[in-house]
Amino acid sequence: MSIWYNKEITINDFEGWSRNTLADHLGIQFTELGKDYLKATMPVDERTHQPYGLLHGGASAALAETLGSVCSALVINRKKFICVGIEINANHIRSIKSGIVTGTSTPVHIGGSTHVWDIRIHDEHNRLICISRLTVAVLKKLQE
Repeated sequence: MSIWYNKEITINDFEGWSRNTLADHLGIQFTELGKDYLKATMPVDERTHQPYGLLHGGASAALAETLGSVCSALVINRKKFICVGIEINANHIRSIKSGIVTGTSTPVHIGGSTHVWDIRIHDEHNRLICISRLTVAVLKKLQE
């Protein structure tokens, strides 16, 4: 059974979600939506490098936070609630200089006021690059 609020959502519904955002600037693209996970890719290039020519840890954290935050948005009724990240950590396991990395976000905890997501980032050879955990607060939407 799907964990998503909208049981009919597909990966095709993500078209334009990242337009004019950090995710757009970094080249993050959503690629796969399962019953309890979301995947996205990010290029390892001049946009995501640190000065030594390696994938910047902050870029990995941005991919992780993007994935976890979108997952939280998919779990809630967005007409009534919003989600905001309150804590992220990232363990950088392996360096990479070029190519594409893929992040996969899965739930650790989905509660009424907080969500916790596990995000694993792999390279094109399925080697683990980064493990991240994101905690998200679920807040009532302010009436306009």
